[in-house]
Amino acid sequence: MNPAFSVVFLTTLSGAAQGLVIALVGVEAVLFLGHGEAPDAPQMFYLVGAAIACVLGVAGLVASFFHLGRPERAWRAVTMWRTSWLSRECLCLPLFLGCTFLYGVAHALSLPWTLSIGIAAVMSSVLLFLCTGMIYACLRFLQEWATPLTLVNFALPGSASGFTIATACAAWLAPALVEPLAIGACGLTLAGCLSRVASLARNARLRPRSTVQTATGIHVRRVEQQSRGFTAGAFNLREFFHGKTPRTLARIKWTFLVAGFLVPFCLVAAGGSIRSGAIALVLLCVACVVQYAGLIAERWYFFAEARHPQNLYYRQA
Repeated sequence: MNPAFSVVFLTTLSGAAQGLVIALVGVEAVLFLGHGEAPDAPQMFYLVGAAIACVLGVAGLVASFFHLGRPERAWRAVTMWRTSWLSRECLCLPLFLGCTFLYGVAHALSLPWTLSIGIAAVMSSVLLFLCTGMIYACLRFLQEWATPLTLVNFALPGSASGFTIATACAAWLAPALVEPLAIGACGLTLAGCLSRVASLARNARLRPRSTVQTATGIHVRRVEQQSRGFTAGAFNLREFFHGKTPRTLARIKWTFLVAGFLVPFCLVAAGGSIRSGAIALVLLCVACVVQYAGLIAERWYFFAEARHPQNLYYRQA
């Protein structure tokens, strides 16, 4: 497939926002249950975290509009919510942003029901992960996506990047929370890496169900295609094939494995163990940037890796 950067940014930005909210509410829930009273973490930690999550989510929403041919008709995307995972995603994203905004406002006003609003935000985040993943996992004709690993590979990297951002916020506003959040970020990053490697190994073993014979309808043993029948560009060439060489794909694969998982894991582990707050903050901020860049490459590769059956015909010279 030919990756659309608007969708790449939508899924990575919203995923980081979702993971950040899960981290914030998780901290609040643990502190509340552990002490039997209102959480003792600084309110500014929750407020800044919720604000960052809203900014990331809105940025992802704005990026999605660049993928629309007629943005003024975007409202029609929600009308098929009974049957379309895309429509459900279009409903869940504003719901998630609304709950996150209310969560931040509740902390800004020191309201007593912040945890309840936070739980609603986490539930909407989980639903959004489900809807986003199912948009691709439900496409049976794309073997690389038609697996439960697709859902996991949206949820784990998004949660990992959100926890990394939460750890950086803690280094700035709530140093006592750095170590537990760093443990969570490292655990999710490692789990995301293992899940992504598992999907890479699975996809490498796949064999196309379609052939040139089924693509052309010519049912003889040997078919050699000499031409597509046209020489100019076409929709099929632009939308369903990325045009990159196998060597380029291999480089991108190793880039996202290193930048999206290995380097952030090491930086977060180092930042969570260093006593100096300034150095820890720098390491964690670098981890956030590097991990997000790596996840952009990972999401691009996710789309490029899918081999659309129509390419059996249209990729030929």
